[in-house]
Amino acid sequence: MNTADSDSAAGTSVEIDDVQSGALRPRPVPYEGKFVFLRVEDRHAGRALLRRLLPVTSGGLPGADRSQEAWVALAFTYQGLKALGVPQESLDSFPQAFREGMAARAELIGDVGESSPAHWEAPFGTGDVHIALSALSSDTGRLDEELERARVAYEDTPGVRVIWQQDVHQLPTGRTTFGFRDGISHPNIEGVGLPGSNPQEAPIKAGEFILGYPDETGSLPPMPHPDVLGRNGTYAAVRKVHTNVAAWRRYLRANSADAEEEALLAAKMVGRWPSGAPLALAPEHDDPELAADPHRVNNFLYRENDDRGYRCPAGAHIRRTNPRDSTIIGDARMHRLIRRGTTYGPPLPEGVLEDDGADRGLVGVFIGAHLER
Repeated sequence: MNTADSDSAAGTSVEIDDVQSGALRPRPVPYEGKFVFLRVEDRHAGRALLRRLLPVTSGGLPGADRSQEAWVALAFTYQGLKALGVPQESLDSFPQAFREGMAARAELIGDVGESSPAHWEAPFGTGDVHIALSALSSDTGRLDEELERARVAYEDTPGVRVIWQQDVHQLPTGRTTFGFRDGISHPNIEGVGLPGSNPQEAPIKAGEFILGYPDETGSLPPMPHPDVLGRNGTYAAVRKVHTNVAAWRRYLRANSADAEEEALLAAKMVGRWPSGAPLALAPEHDDPELAADPHRVNNFLYRENDDRGYRCPAGAHIRRTNPRDSTIIGDARMHRLIRRGTTYGPPLPEGVLEDDGADRGLVGVFIGAHLER
């Protein structure tokens, strides 16, 4: 088994080939992809499907030519493991957050009102989702090949059926439905061998993301029993988020004096300009040249230049998701996630302020070793 050695004094190494590629790699740019949810109605069929999908599932680091790669990843819900026949003693060893599921924890995680489970698209929030399959690639042809191999596996397995599918893709603009570049930030994970996107970020312990390795406290994250169920695995939350782009634009228009103010207000909410240039480095105007430089676009901290949030507000999206070196309650390094946001649906044409009825938004995958965080 191949391992990647860390640069740290601790010398932690991660068994890379045993970790699913989709858990650790930055998302390709551009990208096409698909999510498929499966229900297992017979445990023997479910186990047969896993044997068929194993050769399709990707592990390890990216190759030299990432543009020609496609990778498939699998995830299992608590109900899915139960349907596959995992013994109850082992099921009980999983964390409570995983056993309960997202819908049961809706109030705790802020899914209330219009975002409550009663309004979720089926089968989200139900016990029907047993296996989640995802595939991503920069090359449409390679993606189709891998999806076809996976499709043959699950469609030729009686006792397993598809209950939900969603195509995702990068918009022609290269940005999200709100008009902002995404997928810029990626953590520096100790022992993985992939550089982080911020050269000022010290490597974060692998155990913050992968089961079986020490985390930032020096302890091993809780693992299910037996260890083979968890080691080199991760937890993932999959969320489909509808974006009301017209309402967003109307809000900006109503709270700004002109187009320049609209752009600044939007940037203050996100923490970056549409190009991806961060407010911490470009506080007054967008800077596409800065944004296009991979060595500069994420090379910043907050404490020295923007401790009070005058440039990038404390409530901005990027500052809330990663406070970096800001002074906060707790340790930001213990709350880092690998985020995989992918866009679905058509863009709303520029300047349109009324909803056109199209379903558009993000399918996000949030990966870490501590699901409750």
